[in-house]
Amino acid sequence: MNRYQLLADALGRRIEQGLYRPGERLPSVRALAQEHGVSLATVQQAYRLLEDRGLVEPRPKSGYFVRLERRVIELPRVTRPARWPVEVSGWEPVRELMTSTPDSVRMQLGRGLPDTEAPTLAPLLAGMARLARRPGNAGLSYDSIQGVAALREQVARLQLDAGCVLTADDIVITSGAHEALATALRATCQEGDIVAVDSPTFHGVMQTLKGQGLKALEIPTDPRTGISLPALELALEQWPVRAIQLTPSCNNPLGYCMPETNKRQLVALARKHDLAVIEDDVYGDLLYGYPRARALKAFDEDDRVVLCSSFSKTLAPGLRVGWVAPGRYAERILHLKYIGTGCTAPQPQLAIAEFIAAGHYTAHVRRMRAQYQRNRDLMSAWVQRYFPAGTRVSQPQGSFLLWVELPEACDSHRLNRELLAQSVQIACGSIFSASGKYRNCVRLNYAQAQRPGIEEGVRRVGEAACRLLDEALARSAVPI
Repeated sequence: MNRYQLLADALGRRIEQGLYRPGERLPSVRALAQEHGVSLATVQQAYRLLEDRGLVEPRPKSGYFVRLERRVIELPRVTRPARWPVEVSGWEPVRELMTSTPDSVRMQLGRGLPDTEAPTLAPLLAGMARLARRPGNAGLSYDSIQGVAALREQVARLQLDAGCVLTADDIVITSGAHEALATALRATCQEGDIVAVDSPTFHGVMQTLKGQGLKALEIPTDPRTGISLPALELALEQWPVRAIQLTPSCNNPLGYCMPETNKRQLVALARKHDLAVIEDDVYGDLLYGYPRARALKAFDEDDRVVLCSSFSKTLAPGLRVGWVAPGRYAERILHLKYIGTGCTAPQPQLAIAEFIAAGHYTAHVRRMRAQYQRNRDLMSAWVQRYFPAGTRVSQPQGSFLLWVELPEACDSHRLNRELLAQSVQIACGSIFSASGKYRNCVRLNYAQAQRPGIEEGVRRVGEAACRLLDEALARSAVPI
């Protein structure tokens, strides 16, 4: 982390703790430079960062002051989805989001893309180039249907931090987490079955349920603690649920991390009702705090939890390398893997295995966690500055995705259409629901929030939302 970022974080903590009160003059640039032994330029950069976060404001010839008017933005409400199983809808907006390219959309704020320009990825790129030059190039041949052994060993080792005791034989490498989740659902359910999900949930899972003829039973979800266990238990008693699917750590899109007590209770509930649990842990390594959150799989006593993940969010999505720990469903999932995509490309597997073994992966995710946490604060400050009054925003505990709940009158589909004309794209909230709920919500990506122009993109989103809200309110106004 740069010195100016460390200084900004320290000053920000003082402001949040009330050591500097609203309207109070902050230390001069020169005084802070002397106190911390840094240059004047470093202090100026720190103050600019705090200004971006909405914590301070400059006054001509007077210095910097704690911002007087800071609008309080609340967390999104606890969700209240339909209480019965529904067939998944909403493919069209998902297709529109997933077929966009850098050529068609200059500022992509909607897709779940990590920052792939980090310098800590250089050893991975060098490793891939080195593999291509090796005599015989094993990366161009078939490998085991289960995946490259060296990578499976490294994955098993990494999972110790998540509380999971696995071996290489417990892992199947897949073409991204999407294949892992799709094969897990196919292995545990049959057409017409009901799957309980947190709500909102990852749109890829929604569309997988749709494609396999499964019904979604959306469960109320808290933006801080996750899926409501009392509501889930009541649903399991009312409906013949076949499996539970959720992202309990660094959730997409709400960003919550389920408390460990809740994770234990959820696994116990699945055991009581003899259900499969399909866990998406693709963002687990990006938890901001320490230690890393334990996976649901860590509390699994009878191999009913199918743990799915990938390197798409921690490294790069273009690698297309994911994995699944299938537990009791191993033979079924391996067969589905064989008849689906067959062997996953060996070359990126070999490169990732070497990257992890050399210690580069740990260093990379440590850097990205710090970057994403700073970017979350930056993006939240921009939403506070530019979005309509009454907007609610998630407080992600990991990853790089922000869930924004706009006032009810805002339509995210209309908002997205207007923004596309300005070459900006967001993710509409309705694609994260089986029944098309959350139409007044959007998901924003802050992985690259500090890149030039991103604030301008967020400002455009906020201004367009304000304009559409004003139009909606004007249409609904009743003349006296």
